[in-house]
Amino acid sequence: MPTESKTKKATTAKKTATAKTVKQESAKKEVVKTDFDKKILFATSEAVPFIKTGGLADVAGALPKALVDSGVDCRVILPLYMDIKQEYRDKMEFLGNTYINLSWRNQYCGLFKAVHEGVTYYFVDNEYYFKRSGLYGYYDDGERFAFFSKAVLESISLMEGFCPDIIHSNDWQTALTPVFLDVFFRGDERLKNIKTVYTIHNIEFQGRYSGYIAGDVLGLPDWAREFVDYSGDVNYMKGGIERANKVTTVSQTYAQEILNSYYGYGMNNILVNRQYKLSGIINGIDEKAYDPKTDKHAYVNYDLSTFGDKVKNKLKFQEDLGLPIDENIPMIGMVGRLTHQKGLDLIEHIITRVLDMGVQLVVLGTGDYKYEEMLRSVQIRYPNNLRSLITFSSDLASKVYCSSDMFLMPSKFEPCGLSQMIAMRYGALPIVRETGGLKDTVLPYDYTTGRGTGFTFYSYNAYDLLYAVERAVGMYRDYKEDWAKIVNNAMTKDFSWQNISLRYIDLYKQL
Repeated sequence: MPTESKTKKATTAKKTATAKTVKQESAKKEVVKTDFDKKILFATSEAVPFIKTGGLADVAGALPKALVDSGVDCRVILPLYMDIKQEYRDKMEFLGNTYINLSWRNQYCGLFKAVHEGVTYYFVDNEYYFKRSGLYGYYDDGERFAFFSKAVLESISLMEGFCPDIIHSNDWQTALTPVFLDVFFRGDERLKNIKTVYTIHNIEFQGRYSGYIAGDVLGLPDWAREFVDYSGDVNYMKGGIERANKVTTVSQTYAQEILNSYYGYGMNNILVNRQYKLSGIINGIDEKAYDPKTDKHAYVNYDLSTFGDKVKNKLKFQEDLGLPIDENIPMIGMVGRLTHQKGLDLIEHIITRVLDMGVQLVVLGTGDYKYEEMLRSVQIRYPNNLRSLITFSSDLASKVYCSSDMFLMPSKFEPCGLSQMIAMRYGALPIVRETGGLKDTVLPYDYTTGRGTGFTFYSYNAYDLLYAVERAVGMYRDYKEDWAKIVNNAMTKDFSWQNISLRYIDLYKQL
């Protein structure tokens, strides 16, 4: 264990090294302009800041902007939902309308346009399908998003001189766009040479419906029904995988995991046969939105050069939560949905063992009732060690990131994950299972080389998780110099979309 004098010297040296590192990092993040001159249309069912239910919206808001900043003409198309705020509607311009054939249906399709932060967004208008509260969960979702997938193509004629070279579809809601393009639009002179990319953000949700809609809704001829046929049902995701020129998912490890039955949710055999066009590109995060130096929800702002101020957040958060106020007590944060996917089964088995270490665990999120009740019950027995905040707010999320020393994310599977990257940005060291994007973004710390950004375990086993927590808590308490190194590694890691967008440009160039 280092002496107190050695620790102080290490801290002083650390601050000097930090100042250099911050300068190096800022130099690295200058925008790189590309000579890639093809036009991209990014088709999505949601995008920030207009409408959001999950991570897809973050990607659709950040990736096109990064591409535009790099000099690529990338535009976004999404439905005009009723829940889009009036402040955004007021900035929209009506471009015109057309009609969409869905088998025997002939549905109105209006197109609006708005520019936000330099990115052009198109909005598909149809009140019958989209003038409803919320985005998903309706009995006719299959018809609604078949309409939208086809409207992506029909709307191009209204886009005032813009015709994409590449259409980039996302998840099951736009998976049919490559199918419709190949079946109905290859005879159109303007569209015949368009290439397609299809990204799987979560393979569990595939858009699977009764087989009768292949004719009654999609209007596919008999020869084309095999593209979407899956054991007699219609599967939108299968169609996207079959007909897109390139298929991507949101991390390199997840691209390999979904080739086996444990992770593939029935798509694994199809993906194995199409492996030649499958790749994984990790998501980024908005480093301006997630910055402890400017986060308006933080009690005290800080960065790597003023990292000593981070503990002030913990002390104030402890006070607000009614926990014992002590800067030496390790605080472990957790932000996310309380579901089996996020590893709550493992936490349930070892939570009391973790709390018996004398740590404070703060969990923020909602989800399955049994996990919510488990946390409430344990909090009654451990009032000084656990706070279960069964809600969600960006304010509280920021406070968890700013205040925590460690961040818990033991997911059963995780296509990409953003929380672990945000936690590292805030200097809360992640404790994660080696799966999907968690494996690709969190490198286990190596005492010999000083490399690494967190603590990991491999097997989906509660006691392997417990051991990882013990390692993290032990380092925090006894090896301050190593802890300082890993914090530096984590906070200086580049997860910017500017960097990630270059990988997508390389992918587009292959087309």
